[in-house]
Amino acid sequence: MLNLKKWSRGLIALTLFSSAAALQAREMVSVARPEVNMRAGAGTRHATRWELTQGYPLEVTGRHGNWLQVRDFENDAGWVYRPLVNKTPHVIVKSRVANVRSTPGTRGRILGKADYGEVLRKLEQRKDWVQVQRESGLKGWIARHLLWGW
Repeated sequence: MLNLKKWSRGLIALTLFSSAAALQAREMVSVARPEVNMRAGAGTRHATRWELTQGYPLEVTGRHGNWLQVRDFENDAGWVYRPLVNKTPHVIVKSRVANVRSTPGTRGRILGKADYGEVLRKLEQRKDWVQVQRESGLKGWIARHLLWGW
C-alpha cells in the first residue's frame, strides 16, 4: 500500500510539473513586414480585423495549413499568414506609460518614456527587466511587468 501512495504522489507531481511547463512554453511570433492583416479566419477570403505593424508581437494559439491563429496583448484574436511573421523578439507596452532607463533597476537614469501600445525590439532580459530599443534608436531598460511579448 505504501508503494502505491508514493507512486500516486509522484504521478501527481509529474502531472503538475508538466502542466506548468506547458503553460510557460508559449509560442510567440512578431510581424515581419511593414503591415500585415490579422484576419477573421485562415485565408485571404476572410475579413481583415486589424492591420498590424512591423514587430508587433503575437502569441500563437493554433494552426491551419500555412496560417497561424494568434492573439495580442489585448486578447484580440485572429489569423495571420505564417510567411509574414518571424521569431524576432519584440514586446509591447501594456501600461499607460513606461520609463526607459539607463540600467536595469529603478535607480537607472530615465532616458525617455514609452506609451501604451508602443512596439519595441527586445534585446536582452535580466530578471525582471528587459532591454529594449526603439526603431529610432533609443535603447534602455523597462520593468518586465509593464510589457507583453517575449
